[in-house]
Amino acid sequence: MSRRAEQYLRNPAPAKNNSAGRAAASRRMVAMGKRARVAGTILRGPYMPPEKWYEPSDEPPGTFKVVHQQAGKGYRHVVTEAEVRDRLAQLPEWMVQPLEIVQFSRMTHKKRRAPCYGMQWGNTIYLYPIEENLIETFCEPPKPAQKIEAAMFGGRWEQAGDRWKLVWSEESIRDFYLNNVLIHELGHILDDRNTSYVDRERYAEWFALEHGYKPSRRKQLAENAAEIWLKKRHHKP
Repeated sequence: MSRRAEQYLRNPAPAKNNSAGRAAASRRMVAMGKRARVAGTILRGPYMPPEKWYEPSDEPPGTFKVVHQQAGKGYRHVVTEAEVRDRLAQLPEWMVQPLEIVQFSRMTHKKRRAPCYGMQWGNTIYLYPIEENLIETFCEPPKPAQKIEAAMFGGRWEQAGDRWKLVWSEESIRDFYLNNVLIHELGHILDDRNTSYVDRERYAEWFALEHGYKPSRRKQLAENAAEIWLKKRHHKP
């Protein structure tokens, strides 16, 4: 049975910046059959995933702390604190400076009504768990953009009767979280110009592509080339 939101959720206008920065949630809410990423606004109504609000500091310390919550029955976190810190350490210092907290959030019954991969709220990034078997179930076929995104990170769509499944491997889901979800939400924190939902999402998607996906692929290509060179050198007569 699908646990994805079954309608578009309308979001109010983004909250204005306070002295500590934008105090607004950030989730990409889309049509039925798509996990979301919360984006530029505070969600209202029964679909708001309850989270602890961390008041941003007047002057961010430049370092972030990590808060751990148990994933919840049937779910698990797919990246570790060490992997998150290592990935963010690869970015320029100014990009990470506003980030104050990364929370590994728990999946609850209420959150299942509008599950998401990640959320930005204030200067905090919330990372959500995924099904233990790494298989997500949807009640509608994927949109072209969903197919492209999954393929970019190694996810595989399969049809099962009148349902669709998005199947991840350990490596692909880790890649997706570290080089897409995490960087996408950081982009929302850094976006202090755009106010509309569409513009904020467009910026976060661009930021994740430029600072998440592309650098990770260049690194992967370089590592593969080095491995091939070493193998050829080793077997050289």
